[in-house]
Amino acid sequence: MSLDKRNNLTGWAFLTPAALLILVMSFVPMVKAFILSFQTGVGAAMKPCGISNYTRMFKDTVFMQSVKNTFFYLIIQVPIMLILALILASILNNRNLRFKGLFRTMIFLPCATSLVAYATIFRTLFANNGIINLFLVKIGILDAPYSFLTHPISAKIVIILGLLWRWTGYNMVFYLSGLQNIEYSVYEAAKIDGASPVQTFFKITAPLLKPTILLTAIMSTNGTLQLFDESVNLTDGGPANASITMSHYIYNMSFKYVPNFGYAAAMSFFILILVAILAFIQMKVGDKRD
Repeated sequence: MSLDKRNNLTGWAFLTPAALLILVMSFVPMVKAFILSFQTGVGAAMKPCGISNYTRMFKDTVFMQSVKNTFFYLIIQVPIMLILALILASILNNRNLRFKGLFRTMIFLPCATSLVAYATIFRTLFANNGIINLFLVKIGILDAPYSFLTHPISAKIVIILGLLWRWTGYNMVFYLSGLQNIEYSVYEAAKIDGASPVQTFFKITAPLLKPTILLTAIMSTNGTLQLFDESVNLTDGGPANASITMSHYIYNMSFKYVPNFGYAAAMSFFILILVAILAFIQMKVGDKRD
């Protein structure tokens, strides 16, 4: 046997176990879920129902509310988060900044915090007797404590603030990695030519980080469309489903209400289609390579 063939066989020997695990644990359940999305009932009583699960989604007021909520989070939170991450990465990439390692760690640490723990902290902060209410009343902005988690708009804002706190540092690390691959002499040349920090940011940093920005935009969009933990742990979808997300509603349909796995599977594939469409659009708009 030639050396090339032996190398190929060795490579396949390492790849096969992982490929089989991915096939069995990911693709087989996906196929079964797709078949399940055309069925209704529970257990042995499952029976085909055609596309009724898919048509039902557009008549389901709670699901349509969850779609609106999810896109609200997507449109507001993702741009703010990515812009903040890019600004912080640009500041912390400065060679002359002291204690930048400490600042980077502090900004990234929320990403390593337990989802349940940080949700509990935010619920405490925004409670009627929480620090936020006490502070706002103390400085005279509010006359009495405001119930942030029981009003539709403020409940959504709390979720957005939680997402920003947790994931901005995560995206900042990607931008820092990209910035450190840019020659520092480029910035020195711009400084010698009299470019201001704002001009340097828009003319050098942003264009050179375009592939990284595209990557983080796609990842953040996909993550927001599948948002679950914040809706469950921060607001429980309330008040009156005003802050519920698509994934949270799918969970409710599967495990909280009377189980309807076929309908839940159909909604899951609706999210998959949304993720695929938005990722395709972002790739077409953002990737200008020939």
